[in-house]
Amino acid sequence: MSDRIAGLLTICVALAFFASATQLEMPFFSDPLGPKSFPMAVSGVALIAGIMMFLRPDNEPEWPVLSTFIKLFITTLILIIYAYGLKPFGFITPTALASAAISYQIKPEVLKSVIIGVSLSIILFLIFKFGLGLGLYAFPKSF
Repeated sequence: MSDRIAGLLTICVALAFFASATQLEMPFFSDPLGPKSFPMAVSGVALIAGIMMFLRPDNEPEWPVLSTFIKLFITTLILIIYAYGLKPFGFITPTALASAAISYQIKPEVLKSVIIGVSLSIILFLIFKFGLGLGLYAFPKSF
């Protein structure tokens, strides 16, 4: 039953995506395919996938226990707060806090989670800033 519901949702989203792609305007100078072809192709593949999920569903899966969904919800909230905290607090502090909190969600050991969070934030900052040349601030600009 869950695959059929997912298939119906995928079909609806694919049709809506296709309908929105038809509304794209053709620019004066464009490639021969135009701006509509790629979104239409993506919606076509999604439509086929949705139809296949609806017509040939898998066996019913074993859904995780409620505590797993609660952890996923908490992790989603952490990531949302993290996204809003990057600009005012720099990269290292929000990344350390978020990765430590997510690490704690996976395995609740405080010391290991803090070590993972701090090391991950510093290593990622070095990779993004110096390896990839991104314009990140380690800490707030006021420091």
